[in-house]
Amino acid sequence: MAQNPTAAKVQALIEDAVNGFGVQLWDVKFVKEGTSWYLRVYIDKDEGVDINDCTDVSRLIDPIIDEADPINVGYYLEVCSPGLERELTEKWHFEKYIGANVLVKLIRPRDNKREFSGKLVSFNGDVTVNCDGEDMTFLKSELVWVKLDDVNF
Repeated sequence: MAQNPTAAKVQALIEDAVNGFGVQLWDVKFVKEGTSWYLRVYIDKDEGVDINDCTDVSRLIDPIIDEADPINVGYYLEVCSPGLERELTEKWHFEKYIGANVLVKLIRPRDNKREFSGKLVSFNGDVTVNCDGEDMTFLKSELVWVKLDDVNF
């Protein structure tokens, strides 16, 4: 769940511009897939984002990133929605979705399971989820990810 240093640098560079544009910066990821690097900027707004929002934000942030030049390899810039099954990574993500259905994936199995689902109960660095009537707390260090599992959020 930790953000890599390149993504964190880019997030710091673009956050004010994106949030001032009428959309919310949800997350930034810098990942290698095959031989290519991708800088993925996830944006959101209450009524949802469309292709025009993604295009406009891409045009807004591209010169900001180019001028600062925080990435020393070639990459593809993608601006997109976090989707319905969005990954929760920031404290405010968890706070916003208390009571929502989530999926939790663990690094190592607990009770012979690596995935759990239930209602998000709380977040204080660790994640508490009510799974089938039982509150289960997962340490941040155990998590691969936590994602929404509910289209009615």
